[in-house]
Amino acid sequence: MTDGEAGGGAAPVPPSSWSPLRQRVFRMLWIATVASNIGSWMSDVGTSWMMLTLNSDPLMVAMVQAAGSLPMFLFALPSGVMADIVDRRKYLLFSQLWVLAVAVTMALLALSGHMTPHLLLAAAFLLSTGAAMSSPPFQAIVPDLVPRADLAPAIALNSLGINISRAIGPALGGLILSFSGPAVVFLLNALSVVGVILVLLRWKTDTAVQRLPPEHFFSAMRVGLRYVHAAPVLRTVLVRAVAFFLFGSAGWALLPLVAQRELGLGPGGYGVLLAAIGIGAVCGAILLPGLRKKLTPDSLTVLASLLFALSMLALAFIRHFWWLAGMQFFTGFAWIAVLSTLNVGAQRSAARWVKARALAVYLTVFFGSMTAGSAIWGKLASQMTLSTSLTIAAIGMVLGTATALRWRLNQDPDLNLEPTDHPPAPESAIEHDRGPVMVSVEYLVEPGEVAAFMRAIQEMRRVRRRGGALTWAVYEDIRFPGKCVEVFVVGSWLEHLRQHERHTVNDKRIQDRVRAYHQGEQPPVVRHLVAPE
Repeated sequence: MTDGEAGGGAAPVPPSSWSPLRQRVFRMLWIATVASNIGSWMSDVGTSWMMLTLNSDPLMVAMVQAAGSLPMFLFALPSGVMADIVDRRKYLLFSQLWVLAVAVTMALLALSGHMTPHLLLAAAFLLSTGAAMSSPPFQAIVPDLVPRADLAPAIALNSLGINISRAIGPALGGLILSFSGPAVVFLLNALSVVGVILVLLRWKTDTAVQRLPPEHFFSAMRVGLRYVHAAPVLRTVLVRAVAFFLFGSAGWALLPLVAQRELGLGPGGYGVLLAAIGIGAVCGAILLPGLRKKLTPDSLTVLASLLFALSMLALAFIRHFWWLAGMQFFTGFAWIAVLSTLNVGAQRSAARWVKARALAVYLTVFFGSMTAGSAIWGKLASQMTLSTSLTIAAIGMVLGTATALRWRLNQDPDLNLEPTDHPPAPESAIEHDRGPVMVSVEYLVEPGEVAAFMRAIQEMRRVRRRGGALTWAVYEDIRFPGKCVEVFVVGSWLEHLRQHERHTVNDKRIQDRVRAYHQGEQPPVVRHLVAPE
């Protein structure tokens, strides 16, 4: 009996925005993660402000942002691979224990007076390494914590939790800095991680039944990168991410310097500016569903980018505290609008079997742009002025919106990458590691339809490459016009078996369009050839 037939044919009740919180593990992990993110934001404020007291050179202050972003660029993809091939709960536990150890060490160094600028940068790098390890698996475990119907509200709740912590953490961190100093902030960050560790320890996951052996690390990474290369929607998201975050990083990297040098603020005032950004982000998260009904993703990101550029100009020239705090509200609003839209684009462009790896590539590009941008704008500010650096970044962001003309986020709106049934590979006693394997599919096409068939089958290249094919080509028999043979090669028989498991609804649609050109009652002839041992 289907959902629609249950209860006398009544339509299923759509999930509410809060329905995922009925799931005990999700609820506890959500609360613990919000607390941990508050601690992380407090630590970020403490780190930036401590660097100002140790070395106020603009490049060194901007390098705090770079040190916090670089690990995501370096380690997000390896972490995404790990999240797809190992026990995610154990991997998350390891990452949280790593963060706990680094946070405690930072607190001890600050308390003892042994913290130096270079040690602070190293600590920020190691702390962010823990975040890089945990981010892909945290995103990938959501389907394991809630029913499928609650998946979209669960993702929205996670975004809301991040923005709640963004609103509370900086202000609370600035307040604590005013009275106690960075050491206490670092210690509270360490304590905030404990809740996540306890929830993960109590979470008992079901053991998944694996029909095929797990992927090896390096081959899984190659497959993930090959998938990204063959996914045009995801590539569009990556281009748009670079265009925004490379220039947007200036606002985050130079804000501490504007607060201290230009406004003469202490840690409390700096925390208020960050809290204004957080409040704007929370308001943006609340209003985004309504905005998405009225604006296309491209229109929304372009308008938000222009608003963010305006807020950077305000940071460059406004020197009245409350006026600037008001403009930082729009910084948060614009930031969450772009970030959320790009996240949705990355999520919808990744199939479930490779989701952690695909999202890790997105995170790599995101934080790589933030890292490079922070270093560039910090260096420029040290040689020129803060206002000049922020103005150039704002102009660059305005020019970057032109990428929406060529790379459109709303392309292929009907893309469906949910798994679907696919005919199994032929029964064979071939060992899994035998290969490479060449697969040929022979189509019989009306000679007058060959040109149209060739155009249609080009989409199969992306299907095969996304599934793991190393090469792909299509040929026509010169003796029998209309006899066309599609050929692709995979690394091993095991990789071909995985191709069958990776088939999606979108792949089936493309395959059906191609096979519509095939003539005859019998389906296309498929052959499997394995290289001799």
